Amino acid sequence: MYVKICGLSEPEHVAAAVEAGADAVGFVMTRSPRRIEPERAAELTALVPDHVLTVGVFRGEDPETVRAAAHLSGVRAVQLHGRHPHEDFTALKDLGALLIRAVDAEADLRCGAYDEDLLLVDAPHAGSGLPWDWAAIRGRPTGRWLLAGGLSPSNVTEAIADADPWGVDVSSGVETSPGVKDPALIKAFLAAVRGAR
Repeated sequence: MYVKICGLSEPEHVAAAVEAGADAVGFVMTRSPRRIEPERAAELTALVPDHVLTVGVFRGEDPETVRAAAHLSGVRAVQLHGRHPHEDFTALKDLGALLIRAVDAEADLRCGAYDEDLLLVDAPHAGSGLPWDWAAIRGRPTGRWLLAGGLSPSNVTEAIADADPWGVDVSSGVETSPGVKDPALIKAFLAAVRGAR
């Protein structure tokens, strides 16, 4: 099961995610309590070993803004959150980065429909930290897709059983307050996911 820990902003939290076995770590470079500047993201990506994917998260920015931030930060993947048009993904294909399309359950749930490499299916209110009806999307997404939205160490096993995703993504579920990650919760989340399969 692929695991992404998102919204990281401190070196010790990046280290905790890597040590716990995360497959990917995300850096939010858009409007959010977890927002960091591309320069800060560059400092953090430098701490991440090559086998862990570094992801820059964007919502609503135009492709050129995304491209500039991706180059500056050094991330190896770009996640476009929300209703970005197909053209935005096409415009970034030559970036040389993995492309992730992050949407809610009302969108086209075929991974690759917008030429993306990974699909992320999030809660209706992304970033709220509230659990939602994970079982409602079971069997609908195709290809490599990550379940997100309201996941935590205490419910991720249930969410995996309900939705049967290829991977999972967590942010607020491993925080003590908005934007403040807890290394112990990160480790507990990874342990729960590994125990689920």
